Amino acid sequence: MGGIGGIRAFSPSALATGALHEMTELLHHRGPDEAAVWVGPDIGLAHTRLPTIDVENSHQPMHSVDGRWVLAIDGGVVNYESLRAHLDYPFRTRGDTEVVVAGLALEGISFVERLQGQFALVAHDLRTGTTHLVRDRLGILPLYYRHIPGGITFGSEVKALLTIGPPPQVDHRSLDAYLGAGAVAAPDTLFEGVKKVRPAHRVSIMPGGHLEEVRYWAPPECDPPGTWGASDAIEAVGDGVREAVRAALVADVPVGAHLSGGLNSSLIVAQMQQLRGDEPVHTFSAGFGDHPHDELPWARRVSTLIGTQHHEVLLRPTDFEDVWARLTWHRDAPISEPSDIAVFALARAAREHVRVVLSGEGGDELFAGYPKYRFARVAERSTVLPARLHSGLAELIERRQGAPFTAAERQGLLGSPPPPERRAAPPLGVDPVDRMLRHDLRHWLPDNLLERGDRMSLAASLELRPPLLDHQLVELAFRLPTSVKVRPGSTKWVLREVARRLLPDDVTDRRKVGFRVPLDSWFRTGLRDTARDRLTGAESWVGHTLDRSMVRELVDRHQRGGHEEIQLWTLMSLEMWHDCFFGTAPAVPRPRQGARATSRPTTPT
Repeated sequence: MGGIGGIRAFSPSALATGALHEMTELLHHRGPDEAAVWVGPDIGLAHTRLPTIDVENSHQPMHSVDGRWVLAIDGGVVNYESLRAHLDYPFRTRGDTEVVVAGLALEGISFVERLQGQFALVAHDLRTGTTHLVRDRLGILPLYYRHIPGGITFGSEVKALLTIGPPPQVDHRSLDAYLGAGAVAAPDTLFEGVKKVRPAHRVSIMPGGHLEEVRYWAPPECDPPGTWGASDAIEAVGDGVREAVRAALVADVPVGAHLSGGLNSSLIVAQMQQLRGDEPVHTFSAGFGDHPHDELPWARRVSTLIGTQHHEVLLRPTDFEDVWARLTWHRDAPISEPSDIAVFALARAAREHVRVVLSGEGGDELFAGYPKYRFARVAERSTVLPARLHSGLAELIERRQGAPFTAAERQGLLGSPPPPERRAAPPLGVDPVDRMLRHDLRHWLPDNLLERGDRMSLAASLELRPPLLDHQLVELAFRLPTSVKVRPGSTKWVLREVARRLLPDDVTDRRKVGFRVPLDSWFRTGLRDTARDRLTGAESWVGHTLDRSMVRELVDRHQRGGHEEIQLWTLMSLEMWHDCFFGTAPAVPRPRQGARATSRPTTPT
């Protein structure tokens, strides 16, 4: 793992060495063990390193032996040993970084299509003067770029790009996307002019400054009807999960796992422990201890069944407020989900024991695990209803699909509909569930879930790996029919049947709960006055930018017994983000006393 920064200059004034060193400071949390800067003709690279493979060597930026290529990479290539065996190259290290450099030297930029794992990289070809920005297939790791006077700057996090060039501005055209999904879809961001490299794409910066974008991978189409029987699908997914976990364990440092007690993480941990043998896996869970929806008891039960060395992080309301502004800076975006703060607390506790954790992200987006997938057919059919019926049903469906604000609410807050160029084209697919899954793979997963997980984990200098997003397993999942994913009374059916071989029925059949934060009561007690002041006060950016009367009505309605806590959190986080990057981040007052997050080991009995 590591942090990437850099400047591609087309005029001498754009190549500022001081800015490169500042990038390493801003990305220190992504790579606290090493930092280096390299300056070449018309280009400068910055890199910070959190080594998990070939810890003592593989320093970056790394050059090919022929002097043509220079590489800075974030992440890891898990199939590097098999690739290395087929490359005729005078290797000097035993890590994955030099395997990528060797492949570039021997095969050119197309070699990235052979990489398996999670990565974002910058590869500069000194012979042609072309700089390639490449992101992994699923968008597990981030990569951004920005045009500046006389050049282009790029990096793992937005803050690194802002060290040079004009002060950033808010991209008001992206506000609709944030209010509707809690995140902005690639290639856009909330910062004007700051772009994301899309997952499974490479952006090539040509010597004259022209950009060329190429998509190098896409999930396959669903196989023809009748190809898969239920037993065949279970067998194939079981093999795929086992191999994906095996690949994710490739590391020269200790590896643990998040364990919520839900299906995805329990399956990952069970498979991981089976591969590890007698050595107990370190597992980590977070909760409130006495909250009705707390999953800590389930995590303990699974830990006891599997035999892991379990650790718990207990959270209090003050833990959220203590780090809200700090984590907004790490996130480069609003903390759209309060559970992100729990992920950070979990990562901070895990970092005391391991350097890498496996997680269950991706299982719901591959195998239709969310309740919303049951409504996919209804959602599509609603678009052809008469307008008087469509509007009410559309609002209900948007809520079911997790939108903080409906389309009508967003238009009221912003005063206009979303820009036409920001409306995503509907994905292709064989049925409504398949189309919804493909949409989520393209947008929700990389732009929201994975982006949040990356930032919150790396804020504690911990590498997060989601084995279920191994691209070979992803390809298998999208070849399978909907009939083995959604069945009456069950979502992600095939994954449950795989887990049933390793876990008891009460674990595999338990309904998805998720990490629930008691925002409802917080916004009626300790956060009540804070929310009103921050969202409707004279200095409120949200109050000035959005319809103030609608915002005020949201605050009032919640105080009268409504359930607007998600909307209030969404707006509060937007206000905090604006203060963090365009003003002075406020010190959020603590509503009540409470202990700080603590890590408590539990031993299976």
